[in-house]
Amino acid sequence: MKNKEQLPVYGVGPIYGFGISAVSILFMILSRKSVLRGGTIPNLKIPFIILAVIFIISGIVIWINAVIISKIDDGIKTNTLVTHGIYAYCRNPIYTAVTFVNIGALLFMNNLWLLILPFVYWLFMTVMMKNTEEKWLYEMFGKEYTEYCKNVNRCIPWFKR
Repeated sequence: MKNKEQLPVYGVGPIYGFGISAVSILFMILSRKSVLRGGTIPNLKIPFIILAVIFIISGIVIWINAVIISKIDDGIKTNTLVTHGIYAYCRNPIYTAVTFVNIGALLFMNNLWLLILPFVYWLFMTVMMKNTEEKWLYEMFGKEYTEYCKNVNRCIPWFKR
C-alpha cells in the first residue's frame, strides 16, 4: 500500500467476524448434540450465564464506542489514525467486540471445552492483524503508528502503558 492510498473501510473484519461466528455456532451445535461430552458442569451454569451476559454487553458497548462514538469511518475516509476514545485503550476494538460477543455465546453453553476457542480466536486475530491491517497502517502512518502500538494493546482494552 502506498502512502497516499485509501485504507479499506472493512479491512479483514468480515473474514474474522464471520469466521469466528461460524466456528462458535458449529461448536455450540456440537456441544448441544453431546459430541463434546464431559465439559458441562451443572454447578457452573449460573456463573457461566452471568459471565456470558457481561461479555455480550461489554462487546456491544465496545462496538458502540468504536463505531458510533469514536467514528472510525471518518478516520478511514480522511486517512487519519484514530487514537481517541476507545482507540486510546485498544487498537482493534471492533474485533474485540465481536470476540467478546462470541465468547459470551460460548459461555451460555456451560461447556468447559468451548473455552479453548477464545485462545484460538485471539491467535487468529493476532496473525490476521500482523499480516494485514497493521502492515497497512505502518505503511500509511509510519512512526506515528509505531508509537501508538507501543502505548496501546492490540485487542484487550486497557489503560495506556
